Order: sequence, then structure tokens, then C-alpha cells
Amino acid sequence: MSTLAERFQEIRQRIARTAGGRPVGLVAVGKTRPAADIAALAALGQRRFGENYVQEALAKMRELDAIGIDWHLIGPLQSNKCREVAEHFDWVETVDRAKLVPLLAKFRPADRPPLNVLIQVNVDDEASKSGVAPEAIAALAALIATEPHLKLRGLMAIPAPDPDMSRRRAAFARMRRLFEDVSRTYPDIDTLSMGMSEDFELAIAEGATLVRVGTALFGPRSP
Repeated sequence: MSTLAERFQEIRQRIARTAGGRPVGLVAVGKTRPAADIAALAALGQRRFGENYVQEALAKMRELDAIGIDWHLIGPLQSNKCREVAEHFDWVETVDRAKLVPLLAKFRPADRPPLNVLIQVNVDDEASKSGVAPEAIAALAALIATEPHLKLRGLMAIPAPDPDMSRRRAAFARMRRLFEDVSRTYPDIDTLSMGMSEDFELAIAEGATLVRVGTALFGPRSP
């Protein structure tokens, strides 16, 4: 069985090989993993970690405060969690409705840099999935851009887990085009977050600048 260090090295090599010299970042997904696993990967040089659940993330933050981790919220955000998220996270990748924007801005501490924000897009129009419809991106982006305590960084998506990888790649390609559309209005945006353990290489091939990998790094989750 491969070690964490070996898996980490392999994932980085696969990212670099697929990116072909283009910078692509890695968010290590720590959902359900103990703080010790996060610390072990941080000791190998990983700094970006994604968490799905706010309370679970806050407990890890308290335990790992001295390490200097860049924390990303990658799970759905409820409005009643906006204060905790704005105070403690560095990135929110899942902003999907206007109601969240003034709350995140209001609660972002003045002594911290602006909160990095990605708009989550429901690229496959799945009824059960969070995210704005593509045609709603422009209005939400404009709202985020008016808030000095928030920084619009780009878009995020979780395409449908289609067993046909060509259809997944097509969804990534649609996201790339949406990102290009937004960048015409906001040329400073720089982040297209898409691709996970099963398909991150396809996502990179279609323009991802950030991939979110959990199982391929840490191994299967315990039942």
C-alpha cells in the first residue's frame, strides 16, 4: 500500500504533467479526516485544504492553528454560518446566492485580507446540487465585486458524476467558456476550481487552475 507521501508526490506529478507548465493549484480535501492527517500532509508541504462542514473545519483550525493553512470552504454554505466562515476561512468556493454576499462581507474582520470568493455554478442543471445557473453568474459576480471585504476570484463547479468521461469533459469545457465570459468583465479573476480525484486531469486539460482531491491523496474513507 502506498504511503501518504507517495500519493502526494504522484498527484503533484500528474497535475504538473497534465498542466504542461501552466500553474495549477491543489486543494487537499480533508472532509472526515482527523486533524492528524491534515498535519501530516501539511508537513509534506501542502498548504491548501478544503473542508465541507463548517463545524468540523473549525475544530481542525483550533488544533492546527500554528501550521499556517490556507482554508477553503468547499461545501454548501448556510446563511447562519456566514459569520464563522467569514471570520475563519481564507476562501469560500461555494457562493451560490445573493443573500450570502452581504453577510460574508459584514462579518469579514477588518484586520484580515478580503475573503476570496468563487461562484459555484450548477453546470449540469442538477436539481439536487447547489450552484447558480450559468445565466445568473453575471449578477452575482457584480454583487460580490461591490464589496471591499470580498475578492471575486472566479468560478467553481462539481459536474455530474457521469460514468462517461467524455460528458464530464464537456461539462469542464462549458465551465471554461463561462470563466472566459466572466473574465471579460473582471480581468483580474484567476481561479477556475473544478476536478476531483476521479477526473482532475480532464479538468486541467479543459482549463482548471485549482483541483480538489481527497480520496486519491488520503485513501478511501472509513465506513
